[in-house]
Amino acid sequence: MRYSDAWTDYELLDCSDGERLERWGEIILVRPDPQVIWKTRKTHPLWDSPHARYNRSSKGGGAWSFYSNVPESWHIKYRNLTFLVRPTGFKHTGLFPEQAVNWDFFTEVIQGSKRPLKVLNLFAYTGGATAACVKAGAHTVHVDAAKGMVSWARENAALSAVPNDLTRWIVDDCAKFVKKEMRRGNTYDIIIMDPPSYGRGPGGEIWKLENEIYSLISDCAALLGDKSLLFAINSYTTGLSPGAIEYMLNTAVTACFGGAVRAEEIGIPVTATGNILPCGATSFWLSDNNAYLQSSWSSK
Repeated sequence: MRYSDAWTDYELLDCSDGERLERWGEIILVRPDPQVIWKTRKTHPLWDSPHARYNRSSKGGGAWSFYSNVPESWHIKYRNLTFLVRPTGFKHTGLFPEQAVNWDFFTEVIQGSKRPLKVLNLFAYTGGATAACVKAGAHTVHVDAAKGMVSWARENAALSAVPNDLTRWIVDDCAKFVKKEMRRGNTYDIIIMDPPSYGRGPGGEIWKLENEIYSLISDCAALLGDKSLLFAINSYTTGLSPGAIEYMLNTAVTACFGGAVRAEEIGIPVTATGNILPCGATSFWLSDNNAYLQSSWSSK
């Protein structure tokens, strides 16, 4: 399993009985996580005194309970990146810390290239990958259907001193944007995709991952060229295994461009136990015309 051990402002203190105990800077949060199916003893003292806890409702959704003065938002850092985090109505904070291991890999790929690179970041959320890619020197197109998420991503970019001339911000349905890019004949060196299990586009379009993912991967393959380096897909959907994504990438991308596909779980270290909490998976298509990629990945 791949994970980053470079976080200082975020820490997964413990996890048990469907919940995470987390430190976000100086703020301690308890949030639900359906992946945490074990019921180990909650011995960490902060289980009893978090700043806030998200409680699920039996009718669906849930709400935050705040036990002390929690700011509406605050900043945390990862390496040379700074992010604005805040508790949202859907238990999230605007950042998925497990993705840091991928930000590091994208940075290595971009910095290891001998030429300027173009990156397409789809379902780009609050822009963690966008900030990492631009800070590494790549021109990056950030696409998300939610206007509020793109605004949040722009805030993160400003906090991280991301160069504006290397970033393009797009509010659009990702599948529709890819179709437009196909018609324009545009290509990218790196494509990153972080699709939700379910969602709606700006025009009310319904997205269900299992129904849409293969056609989107196939369309994205048309945006790759002979010199493209990397296609990365994150998956959090329980029924969509890393092996399934690997199969789709092989049939849609490797069959046309060669290269190799790797798919592995990503996770977060748990301080209390020393174990790694699995947090989904990332599948990568790696070009075989770039020795740097192959040697870099093999060392992970």
